[in-house]
Amino acid sequence: MSVAIEYRDDELVVAVKPAGLLSVPGRGPDKQDCLWRRVQQEFPTARIVHRLDCATSGLMVLALSADVHRELSRQFHDRQTRKAYTAIVAGRPAQDSGTVELPLRCDWERRPLQIVDPVDGKTARTDWQLLDSDGDTSRIRLYPITGRSHQLRVHMQALGHPILGDAFYAPPAIRALSPRLMLHAQELGFRHPVSGEAMDFVSPAPF
Repeated sequence: MSVAIEYRDDELVVAVKPAGLLSVPGRGPDKQDCLWRRVQQEFPTARIVHRLDCATSGLMVLALSADVHRELSRQFHDRQTRKAYTAIVAGRPAQDSGTVELPLRCDWERRPLQIVDPVDGKTARTDWQLLDSDGDTSRIRLYPITGRSHQLRVHMQALGHPILGDAFYAPPAIRALSPRLMLHAQELGFRHPVSGEAMDFVSPAPF
């Protein structure tokens, strides 16, 4: 089964990962289907540069050579990429925008869950903006400044507004409000690893 390709050239591919599909293979024969392998069916040299949670949908860029992979990985590491997500969360935040700065680490006894840990956690920052709300739920734009595992999901839960459909961090009543995690990587920007041109992609949230 193929995935939607947003852009392609001789150096890279930008694809849209559907919710429920792994970014890379997991352990076991039942976890081999993933975005990387599906893209490789058309682009055999494709290499993963970054990942999205299995439950998250949205834009991902893949490199088609080792040099391009190295340069794109550097941009992600040095926080030179531009990323924005759309989420539907429970309730309405008291403010129209804000920043969550809560250090995160793996909850080793409940892997892959992450927890806030001000002592041993790694720095994590998420900027956010309220787009609209009916009082019961709100549409939020999320800007991850760092890229910790489950960062957006944990930060929204810590803010008191867990993401609908979140099987890991939302209480059962909020989890049950959606059959999928309402989180989508909507915007992705970076510099082309060969030409240096600024490239920006938008994939509207499917919810």
